[in-house]
Amino acid sequence: MKLSLAALLLTLATPALAENPMVGGAPMLESKNIIENAVNSADHTTLVAAVQAADLVDALQGPGPFTVFAPVNAAFAALPAGTVDTLLMPENKPMLTKILTAHVVSGNLSGAEIMRRAKASKDRYFHMQTLSGDALSATVRGNKLYIIDESGNASQVTIGDVNQSNGVIHVVNKVLLPK
Repeated sequence: MKLSLAALLLTLATPALAENPMVGGAPMLESKNIIENAVNSADHTTLVAAVQAADLVDALQGPGPFTVFAPVNAAFAALPAGTVDTLLMPENKPMLTKILTAHVVSGNLSGAEIMRRAKASKDRYFHMQTLSGDALSATVRGNKLYIIDESGNASQVTIGDVNQSNGVIHVVNKVLLPK
């Protein structure tokens, strides 16, 4: 089957749309917001439970845009024994809220943009302020993006650029902790 010249030019001129990566065995749809997608990820059940316990569901369903560094279940499991259970207690809601909002930056920052900004800075770090008011820094090691919390702990972005209707999620392998 031959393509007409016009059809060929249209095909060449139309950029291929990149699909969102699968996360936790589930498709992540750009038409859904951060919460609507996160609840479908088998790798983020602890994060979803924590967001619900902190009453942050409505905020993360808001218009944003937000850049979320989303720790996987294994990241929470790596915390000292009993930490997650303690944080989920109603009396610890302020601390849980601070930790969770220390994973969220205002704006829609792609992995490529974060890497570009880190590489362009004098100290090779891109510094960000989170919704909690805490600091995160991003740096590039080899071709991998790392997010560093205020205590100097580095978390690798394992899946980047999961686009949402109200921002972007970057899956990380460690919980980011404010001081």
